This record gives sequence, C-alpha cells and structure tokens, in this order.
Amino acid sequence: MSAPGTEVFGDARGGLLPAPSEVELGRRSYRRSRQRRSTWVALLSTLVFSTLLVVGTVSAPGWPRTQQSFLDPDVARRAFPLVLEGLWLNLRVLVVAAVCVLALGLAVALLRTVRGPVWAPVRFVMALYTDVFRGMPLIVLLYIIGFGVPGLRLQGVPTDKVVLGTTAIVLVYSAYVSEVFRAGIESVHPSQRAAARALGLTHRQTTRLVVLPQAVRNVTPPLLNDLVALQKDVGLISVLGAIDAVRQAQIVSANTGNFTPYIVAALLFVLLAVPTARLADWATARARRRQQAGSVL
Repeated sequence: MSAPGTEVFGDARGGLLPAPSEVELGRRSYRRSRQRRSTWVALLSTLVFSTLLVVGTVSAPGWPRTQQSFLDPDVARRAFPLVLEGLWLNLRVLVVAAVCVLALGLAVALLRTVRGPVWAPVRFVMALYTDVFRGMPLIVLLYIIGFGVPGLRLQGVPTDKVVLGTTAIVLVYSAYVSEVFRAGIESVHPSQRAAARALGLTHRQTTRLVVLPQAVRNVTPPLLNDLVALQKDVGLISVLGAIDAVRQAQIVSANTGNFTPYIVAALLFVLLAVPTARLADWATARARRRQQAGSVL
C-alpha cells in the first residue's frame, strides 16, 4: 500500500517506483521543447548548407566536365549490376569477418584480464598482439599476408585471395575489438565479482554469468561503431585481386574511361552502412536512457 496522496507506477520489470514530482515533469517538458527546437534548427541549417553546397558545386567552372566523368547515368546503369554482384562478395566477407572478430576479440580480452602470475606470459603475448596489429595499417598487412603467405608455399595453407584478405582484416579488427571488450570487463564494479564469489560461484562462473553480460551490454555501442568501420574496410580486399565491388568498379572504369562506377560502389557501401550506424545511435541513446532511468525525483 502506498501512502495517502502518493502515486506509484510500474517499471519495465514489474516493480513500483514513485511517480515523478512536478519539478521532474517540468524538466521533462523543458527537455522535449528544447529537443523539438533543436530538431527544427538542425533541419533548417542542413537545408541552407546543402543548398549553398549544391549551388557552389554546380557553378564551378569545371562542373560540366566533372559531371560527365563522375555522374554519367549511362555508365552508372551499365556498372550497377556488376558492382552489385561484387558487393555480394563483400557481404559474405563481412559476415565471416564479423563473427571471427567477435570471437577472437573476446578471447584476447579474456586472456588479457586473467589473473595470477602463472598467466603472465599469456598476458604479455596478448598485449603484444594488440599493440602490433593496432599499430599496423590494414592495407600494409593485406599486402604482407596476401602476397607473403603464398610465397612460403606451405602445404595445407590456403592461398585464395579472399581467404587471405579476410584473415588480415580479422587480425587487425580483433585487436581493436579486444580492447573494447577489455574496457567493458574492467568497467564492471569489483563488488559484482565479490558478491558472485560470496554466493559460491567459481571464477569461471562469475566471469560467464555476472561479468560478461554486463560488459557486453556496456560496450554494445562501440562494437556497433566498429562494425560500421568493418563494413567499408572489407572493400580493401580488392588490392589483392579479389573481384569485389571496388574491383568491379575499377574494371568498368578502365573499360569506359569514366569514374562513375566508383560513385556507384561508394553509394552501395553507404547504403550498407547507414542501417548499422542508426542502430549504433539507437543503442547509444538506449544506454544513456538506462543510466538516467533512476532520475525520477
């Protein structure tokens, strides 16, 4: 039973929370009005900036020549099906690379956070791995693995350019993702571990049932941002000769003497990245709302 004159409402978990006060309701109304105002101002400024940009570009002396070289509709129509076919290869590489990056990145993060002096060599090797592959440009590693591994002529080692390119991408991105996971693991308060151990859970059970769920929830937004970056970097496998969207655009451009196929490829990659970018924004906003959920006074 609530006290007389006190209202309560249910939260998402079925519990009861005190109703927001008049002050809090006023704050929420003020934030909504400011948000609406900011939206209109952003829309107006975007329209003005876009108009100025278009007018400035079209009025440039070299615009007719640039339009013919980069925005030829006939070349775009001929290039679109070929570039789209190459994009299917990029999508397959993206799916495989994303799964491998998450698995390897999490494994490296767990090995870097394992405790005990006996694990010091493992922690050192994992730290060395992250330092090396985070510091090495992806395109350089693509050349090293793509042309160096086949040169070794090792039995049983794949020499397919797509496989080697995907391997290079996984090695580089796993180093970045491992640091994201490690930051998430270390962001979990030590009291969570202590409470789990007090309940009788082992170290492995504590990590799997208590620490990792909270860590993954904390780092979901940056992981989605890494996925956006991965979506465009899979196009770099074209430097090894893989016939993906970028290579198809290069072939059509060489045959037609026109750069419009590159614009087609760029637009397809942008359309591929936009949903993930919006998902990352939604996850970030959701995490911020969860942190502010307790502010109801």
